[in-house]
Amino acid sequence: MASTDDKKINSILSEVHKTRKEREKTYREKALKLFPWICGHCGREFEGKRLRELTVHHKDHNHDNNPPDGSNWELLCIYCHDNVHSRDQVADAYSEGPDDRSSGKGGTANPFAGLGDLLKGKLD
Repeated sequence: MASTDDKKINSILSEVHKTRKEREKTYREKALKLFPWICGHCGREFEGKRLRELTVHHKDHNHDNNPPDGSNWELLCIYCHDNVHSRDQVADAYSEGPDDRSSGKGGTANPFAGLGDLLKGKLD
């Protein structure tokens, strides 16, 4: 049997999911009325059952920023939408800068330094 806390948590989560779905439906419906049913990246056209594959991407990644003119939205197919977010994650990972193992010299080390002297010593 679920505890009172579990019931409260489930109720809260249910309400959050319901609110999110309602919000998504609202801006998605508006975006579908404003824009042609074409992916903004790959240019594929959508209609009928395949229209569900067309998603609304928030350009500033803020799902609460839904201006009525749609200026923060673009329609992307599910594949391009995933790609956009994957690229952002990779860019974020690289923007953190070099790790502690970096010499900071910009790759100026010469792995062959002193090799000539070593070879001369062995050959002489």
